Amino acid sequence: MNRTLKHLSLTCTLSLFCSYNSNAADLQKGTGETDVYKLVWQDLFDNGSLDTAAWNVEVRNDGCGNNELQYYTTENVTVGADNHGNGCLVITAKQEEYGGSHFTSGRVTSQGKVSFCHGKIEASIKLPKTANGLWPAFWLLGENIESASWPACGEIDILEMGHADGIRNNCQDRYFNGACHWGYYENGGYPNYGKSSIYNYSLQDGEFHLFTLYWDNEKVAMYVDQDKYPNVAPYYEMLINDKSSNMSPGNYFHHDFFLLFNLAVGGNFPQLYNKEEITALQQNEAKMYVNFVKVYQKGEDGDFIIYPKSEETSLKQITSTERPIENNFIYDINGRLLESNYKNSSNNILIIKRDNSSEKIILKK
Repeated sequence: MNRTLKHLSLTCTLSLFCSYNSNAADLQKGTGETDVYKLVWQDLFDNGSLDTAAWNVEVRNDGCGNNELQYYTTENVTVGADNHGNGCLVITAKQEEYGGSHFTSGRVTSQGKVSFCHGKIEASIKLPKTANGLWPAFWLLGENIESASWPACGEIDILEMGHADGIRNNCQDRYFNGACHWGYYENGGYPNYGKSSIYNYSLQDGEFHLFTLYWDNEKVAMYVDQDKYPNVAPYYEMLINDKSSNMSPGNYFHHDFFLLFNLAVGGNFPQLYNKEEITALQQNEAKMYVNFVKVYQKGEDGDFIIYPKSEETSLKQITSTERPIENNFIYDINGRLLESNYKNSSNNILIIKRDNSSEKIILKK
């Protein structure tokens, strides 16, 4: 990858603006720019329609390798308002006959459009009642999945709910897990590490909960509701600095990954494989809301992010006499943050590498 960098100062054209009000901004803040992390990309889902420059809506009925029961369709992925008036990505699971399946649902990915290596990644999610059968997930897959295949591409599961153990113990609304998968199959297995938690309060209470991944050269760590409880312990941690063997995780988690959100029905995770076993959709449908997703980075070695160049965005050289560059944020006409430019006492600068179709952002000290 070409590492030739050009130092740019950034400015906005008159067509760029922030489309959300202060109340919505508070609800969409998350943990914010803490511990030297700087926001480099976000989608607030405030434009009324899905940004197809950033997201793919999958249409498939192959069980996704997990014996899932739903048919993923475009109709089950929408953008709409929650009960606070915030724009949200909405994934709807339905009990309906479609293409030979008894259920439909939605799955979105940023594959080939938005990918990144390392950072703080978080999403605010309102989860449906999983009861028996729903399997909501927020996760990452290696962008090289087409060439390296799975699990060599690497997988980071930030949130999964609906597991069979939660069903058996009648704690579906509190039982969740994080996991990592990597390496390749050998003797019928491959390396992976998952950790489940039974939380002390419901995560399916009709409110939004924040799920945050910290991912750097040393480890991955995951937190829930760190915006409300800054000192909360991680529910998942794994070191990824070991590169001593072909199966070591350090060889699989230091390249670019893309985002996924989906709401599966049945399959291997809940261990439910028949229509009659699915109790979660007795009212016909259930919805998973995503209020926002954000990517922050520190500018450490190995950090980068790639996302599509917006036609509504223009960049030009400016001097400090034209406009201050401290805390300068650029939004597109949909209110989506495109770039942030800053300097501080450590002389941190934003450096951007642009080609014809995408922009590579590196926060560098």
